[in-house]
Amino acid sequence: MFDLILKGGEVFDGTGADSFVGDVAIKDGRIATVAPEGEINVAQAAEVIDVAGLTVSPGFVDMHTHSDFTLIADGRAESQVHQGVTTEVIGQCGISCAPVVNHSAIKAVAPWHTNDAKHKNWLGFGEYLDVLDETDLGVNVMAFVGHGTIHRAVLGGDLRAGEPEEVADMARLVDQCMDEGAGGFSSGLEYFPGILAAPEHLVPMCEVAAKWGRLYATHVRNRDTHYDLGFAEAIATARQSGAKLQISHIQPKFGAPDYAMDHTLEMIDLARRYDCDIAFDVIPHDWNHTLMAAILPKWAQAGGVDEVMKRLADPEARARIKANPQPMWLIVKAEKWSDIILLNATENKDIVGMDFAEIGRMRNCHPYDAVLDILLEEGENIMACMWSSKSFRNSDVDLCLEQDECAVISDTVAIANDGILKDHIGSLSGYGWAARFLQYYVRDRQVLNLAQGLAKITSIPAARLGIKERGTLKPGYHADICVFDKVAIASNATAKHPRRYASGIAHVLVNGRLSMRNGERTPVNAGQVLRGFAA
Repeated sequence: MFDLILKGGEVFDGTGADSFVGDVAIKDGRIATVAPEGEINVAQAAEVIDVAGLTVSPGFVDMHTHSDFTLIADGRAESQVHQGVTTEVIGQCGISCAPVVNHSAIKAVAPWHTNDAKHKNWLGFGEYLDVLDETDLGVNVMAFVGHGTIHRAVLGGDLRAGEPEEVADMARLVDQCMDEGAGGFSSGLEYFPGILAAPEHLVPMCEVAAKWGRLYATHVRNRDTHYDLGFAEAIATARQSGAKLQISHIQPKFGAPDYAMDHTLEMIDLARRYDCDIAFDVIPHDWNHTLMAAILPKWAQAGGVDEVMKRLADPEARARIKANPQPMWLIVKAEKWSDIILLNATENKDIVGMDFAEIGRMRNCHPYDAVLDILLEEGENIMACMWSSKSFRNSDVDLCLEQDECAVISDTVAIANDGILKDHIGSLSGYGWAARFLQYYVRDRQVLNLAQGLAKITSIPAARLGIKERGTLKPGYHADICVFDKVAIASNATAKHPRRYASGIAHVLVNGRLSMRNGERTPVNAGQVLRGFAA
């Protein structure tokens, strides 16, 4: 007896193979049978859902998110579930919630921390996963450990990369995290403290990832003027350590030459020919986003929040910050303030969605001074302050999507437009990254066909991550499934209204249980913390 049959849909198995009209039977949280329509006896099912005219695919796998704390605060992951996501991977760009040396350090390392969240405390990585385990999760969660958090656990806020014995301590800590369930190791080399680390500091930690057969995912040091140095450093680190390399959100930024994407792919192809295991992912958008504090040079980010606030209030320090010749975003140096918007703020919610040219006029100051003023006003919530800029080229995204090894990611956070996280936002595509990808790049512009597009957000990321028995519609696999209308699927989020859920999703199953039915969210949160991975 089956628990459920999805009957008569256009079935895509997630591998890139052609679709067929068929039925999918589910029993005990797993896929029991996938067959052409009519071959499964519907009388053997406790429930049958007619999905004729709809597309049936594996649930979407988001291999790069920053939901480390938002899932602790509100595990429902509404922004993800409403667009068909069933698994996401946290701990990216060197930022993770564990390990920490004391409970007060959680706030310092946790992305999108909110003071209103009620949660148990943790120190080690395994303890953090245990707290996640006790949370009602709308999605399955795999967690990477971040270099930045490891660095802080060993060196605190020191403005240095670490002596050899301290780097060895970091590597031992990474090994402990892997043993406790970390699915990989990440770095964010444009952020503090990752910006301090050279390859000789990262290689010992990447060697640990290689020992465990897990990915090293990196936000490279530069993707604009010195893009070639940034990508070469990532390749060299992987080559020296033997780690499998995942280049995060690979598309070059504003300031890179027109040929940067082609050149980068040539570099990767050459390294791959000499046995480097390299893949990458892209954000399906031409808008970039990051922590607003990342615009500060590394000397201005040293120490704790109190030290940063003192510098932001000091006229001489502010002048030095604004004179930085190589800010993280060259679009700032070019003063294209109308192409930069405030995306998320705690103390300045009234101006979220406005561009900085507008904000500067409203405050009667230079836009750069408005940036520094806002960071100062955000205070202890500075790590939740986000901005977005029109820094990517669609042509670069198109070129990446044509590569077999490319996955599509959100680079955002799982949140909800109600409850404790209703005022939070992670990116312009946070509520619609997967929907926008299928709408804009697959259906409207036909950069890929639907079978190819679905593989980019199902089997390709699952296989790359070593996630067992997910990402494909195959008998015996976990029943993580998305049923959607390929004509209607769309993102509804805009800069002014970024908290609108996607449309076109009919049903979502996580571990065989319906978290969405007939386009409506159910009370079911059947996600699991994933700990066992294929090497």
